[in-house]
Amino acid sequence: MNHNIYLYILVMAAVTFTIRALPLTLIRKPIKNRFLRSFLFYVPYVTLAVMTFPDILHATGSVWSGLLALLAGIALAWSGQSLFVVAVASCLTVFISEFFF
Repeated sequence: MNHNIYLYILVMAAVTFTIRALPLTLIRKPIKNRFLRSFLFYVPYVTLAVMTFPDILHATGSVWSGLLALLAGIALAWSGQSLFVVAVASCLTVFISEFFF
């Protein structure tokens, strides 16, 4: 079993290195395609959203309180409120909604 662990670590290291090194070695010129540039620009935001969204709903005692906090946060952020106001309002929404759900 111990020998397999080293093989797994070696394969993971090779895959990680390949994914990071191939773009550096294969793409030498600046990317001029508007679609590809737009796609690459939004990849970090989409990745963060995909990793965060399920935790927003399941971090509370009820999915409904998480959903209400998400909606309150979206509404406040959309109206231009600061991150502090959005975070406090979302926490208060969860706190209050936990009494009802």
